[in-house]
Amino acid sequence: MIGLDIGLLDLVLEPLRYDFMVRALVTTVVAAIVCALLSCWLVLIGWSLMGDAVSHAVLPGVVLAYIVGAPFALGAVVFGLGAVALIGLVRGTGRVKEDAAIGIVFTTLFALGLVLISVTPSQTDLGHIIFGNILGISRGDLLQIGVLAALVAAVLLAKRRDLTLYAFDPAHAHAIGLSPRRLGALLLGALALTCVVALQVVGVILVVAMLIIPGATARLLTDRFSRMLVIAPVSAALCAIAGILGSFWLDASSGGLVVLAQGLLFALVLVLGPRGVLAARRRAGGDGIVPARA
Repeated sequence: MIGLDIGLLDLVLEPLRYDFMVRALVTTVVAAIVCALLSCWLVLIGWSLMGDAVSHAVLPGVVLAYIVGAPFALGAVVFGLGAVALIGLVRGTGRVKEDAAIGIVFTTLFALGLVLISVTPSQTDLGHIIFGNILGISRGDLLQIGVLAALVAAVLLAKRRDLTLYAFDPAHAHAIGLSPRRLGALLLGALALTCVVALQVVGVILVVAMLIIPGATARLLTDRFSRMLVIAPVSAALCAIAGILGSFWLDASSGGLVVLAQGLLFALVLVLGPRGVLAARRRAGGDGIVPARA
């Protein structure tokens, strides 16, 4: 037993002997927590497609910010909110449905970002924006990600009551003096900043997974939103740790393993959880039992 304990301890501690792994682990946990917080509202409102759209649409903004030497967050917010405005414009014609408008806008902007990457002379590989580069995180990157994540988390937690009311009943929120439009814009701005936070970890392509899976997993475990705000970040942080440590030992994609861990946890809860497939079948079987009569 002692030998087994030592082996398991080494399994965790060995990667942490390297500074780049420590930075990767801290960054991934921070990004996973803030993405999980936001995912609770995205899942509740039904903004999964919007999260996908904004996470892809920020790509040209990030590349242009790199070209002019501006902060990545500025370019991401501008293009994220611009994408939402374009979706509203296309949908406003009355001839194109919302899902089609979202697909048109985010794929076009994502393609623009790919073109900009391909023609931009750079001393660094801008491909990390698409696929992530968590093992290449510098201290400066860690500081930027930490500041942005703290800002988003602080805003979400400070406005959680208003945002939750907006998610459940926008009409009631308007009736008591809140502005649904401003609250929606606040969530979209937080979404754009969160995309920048997660870019370094999993890249543009997999950002949407970190923005949706934790909230969906928590939703399967509880009906109380306050509990979702705890379950989602905790589960996301544990998956982040498992993914980063697993990438060290398996020599595999760090971001891919983080998202894979979240997906596997969701599948486990979906099947075995209190509201999962097996529980539903047991309830259905119990309902079908007819008590014997004397």
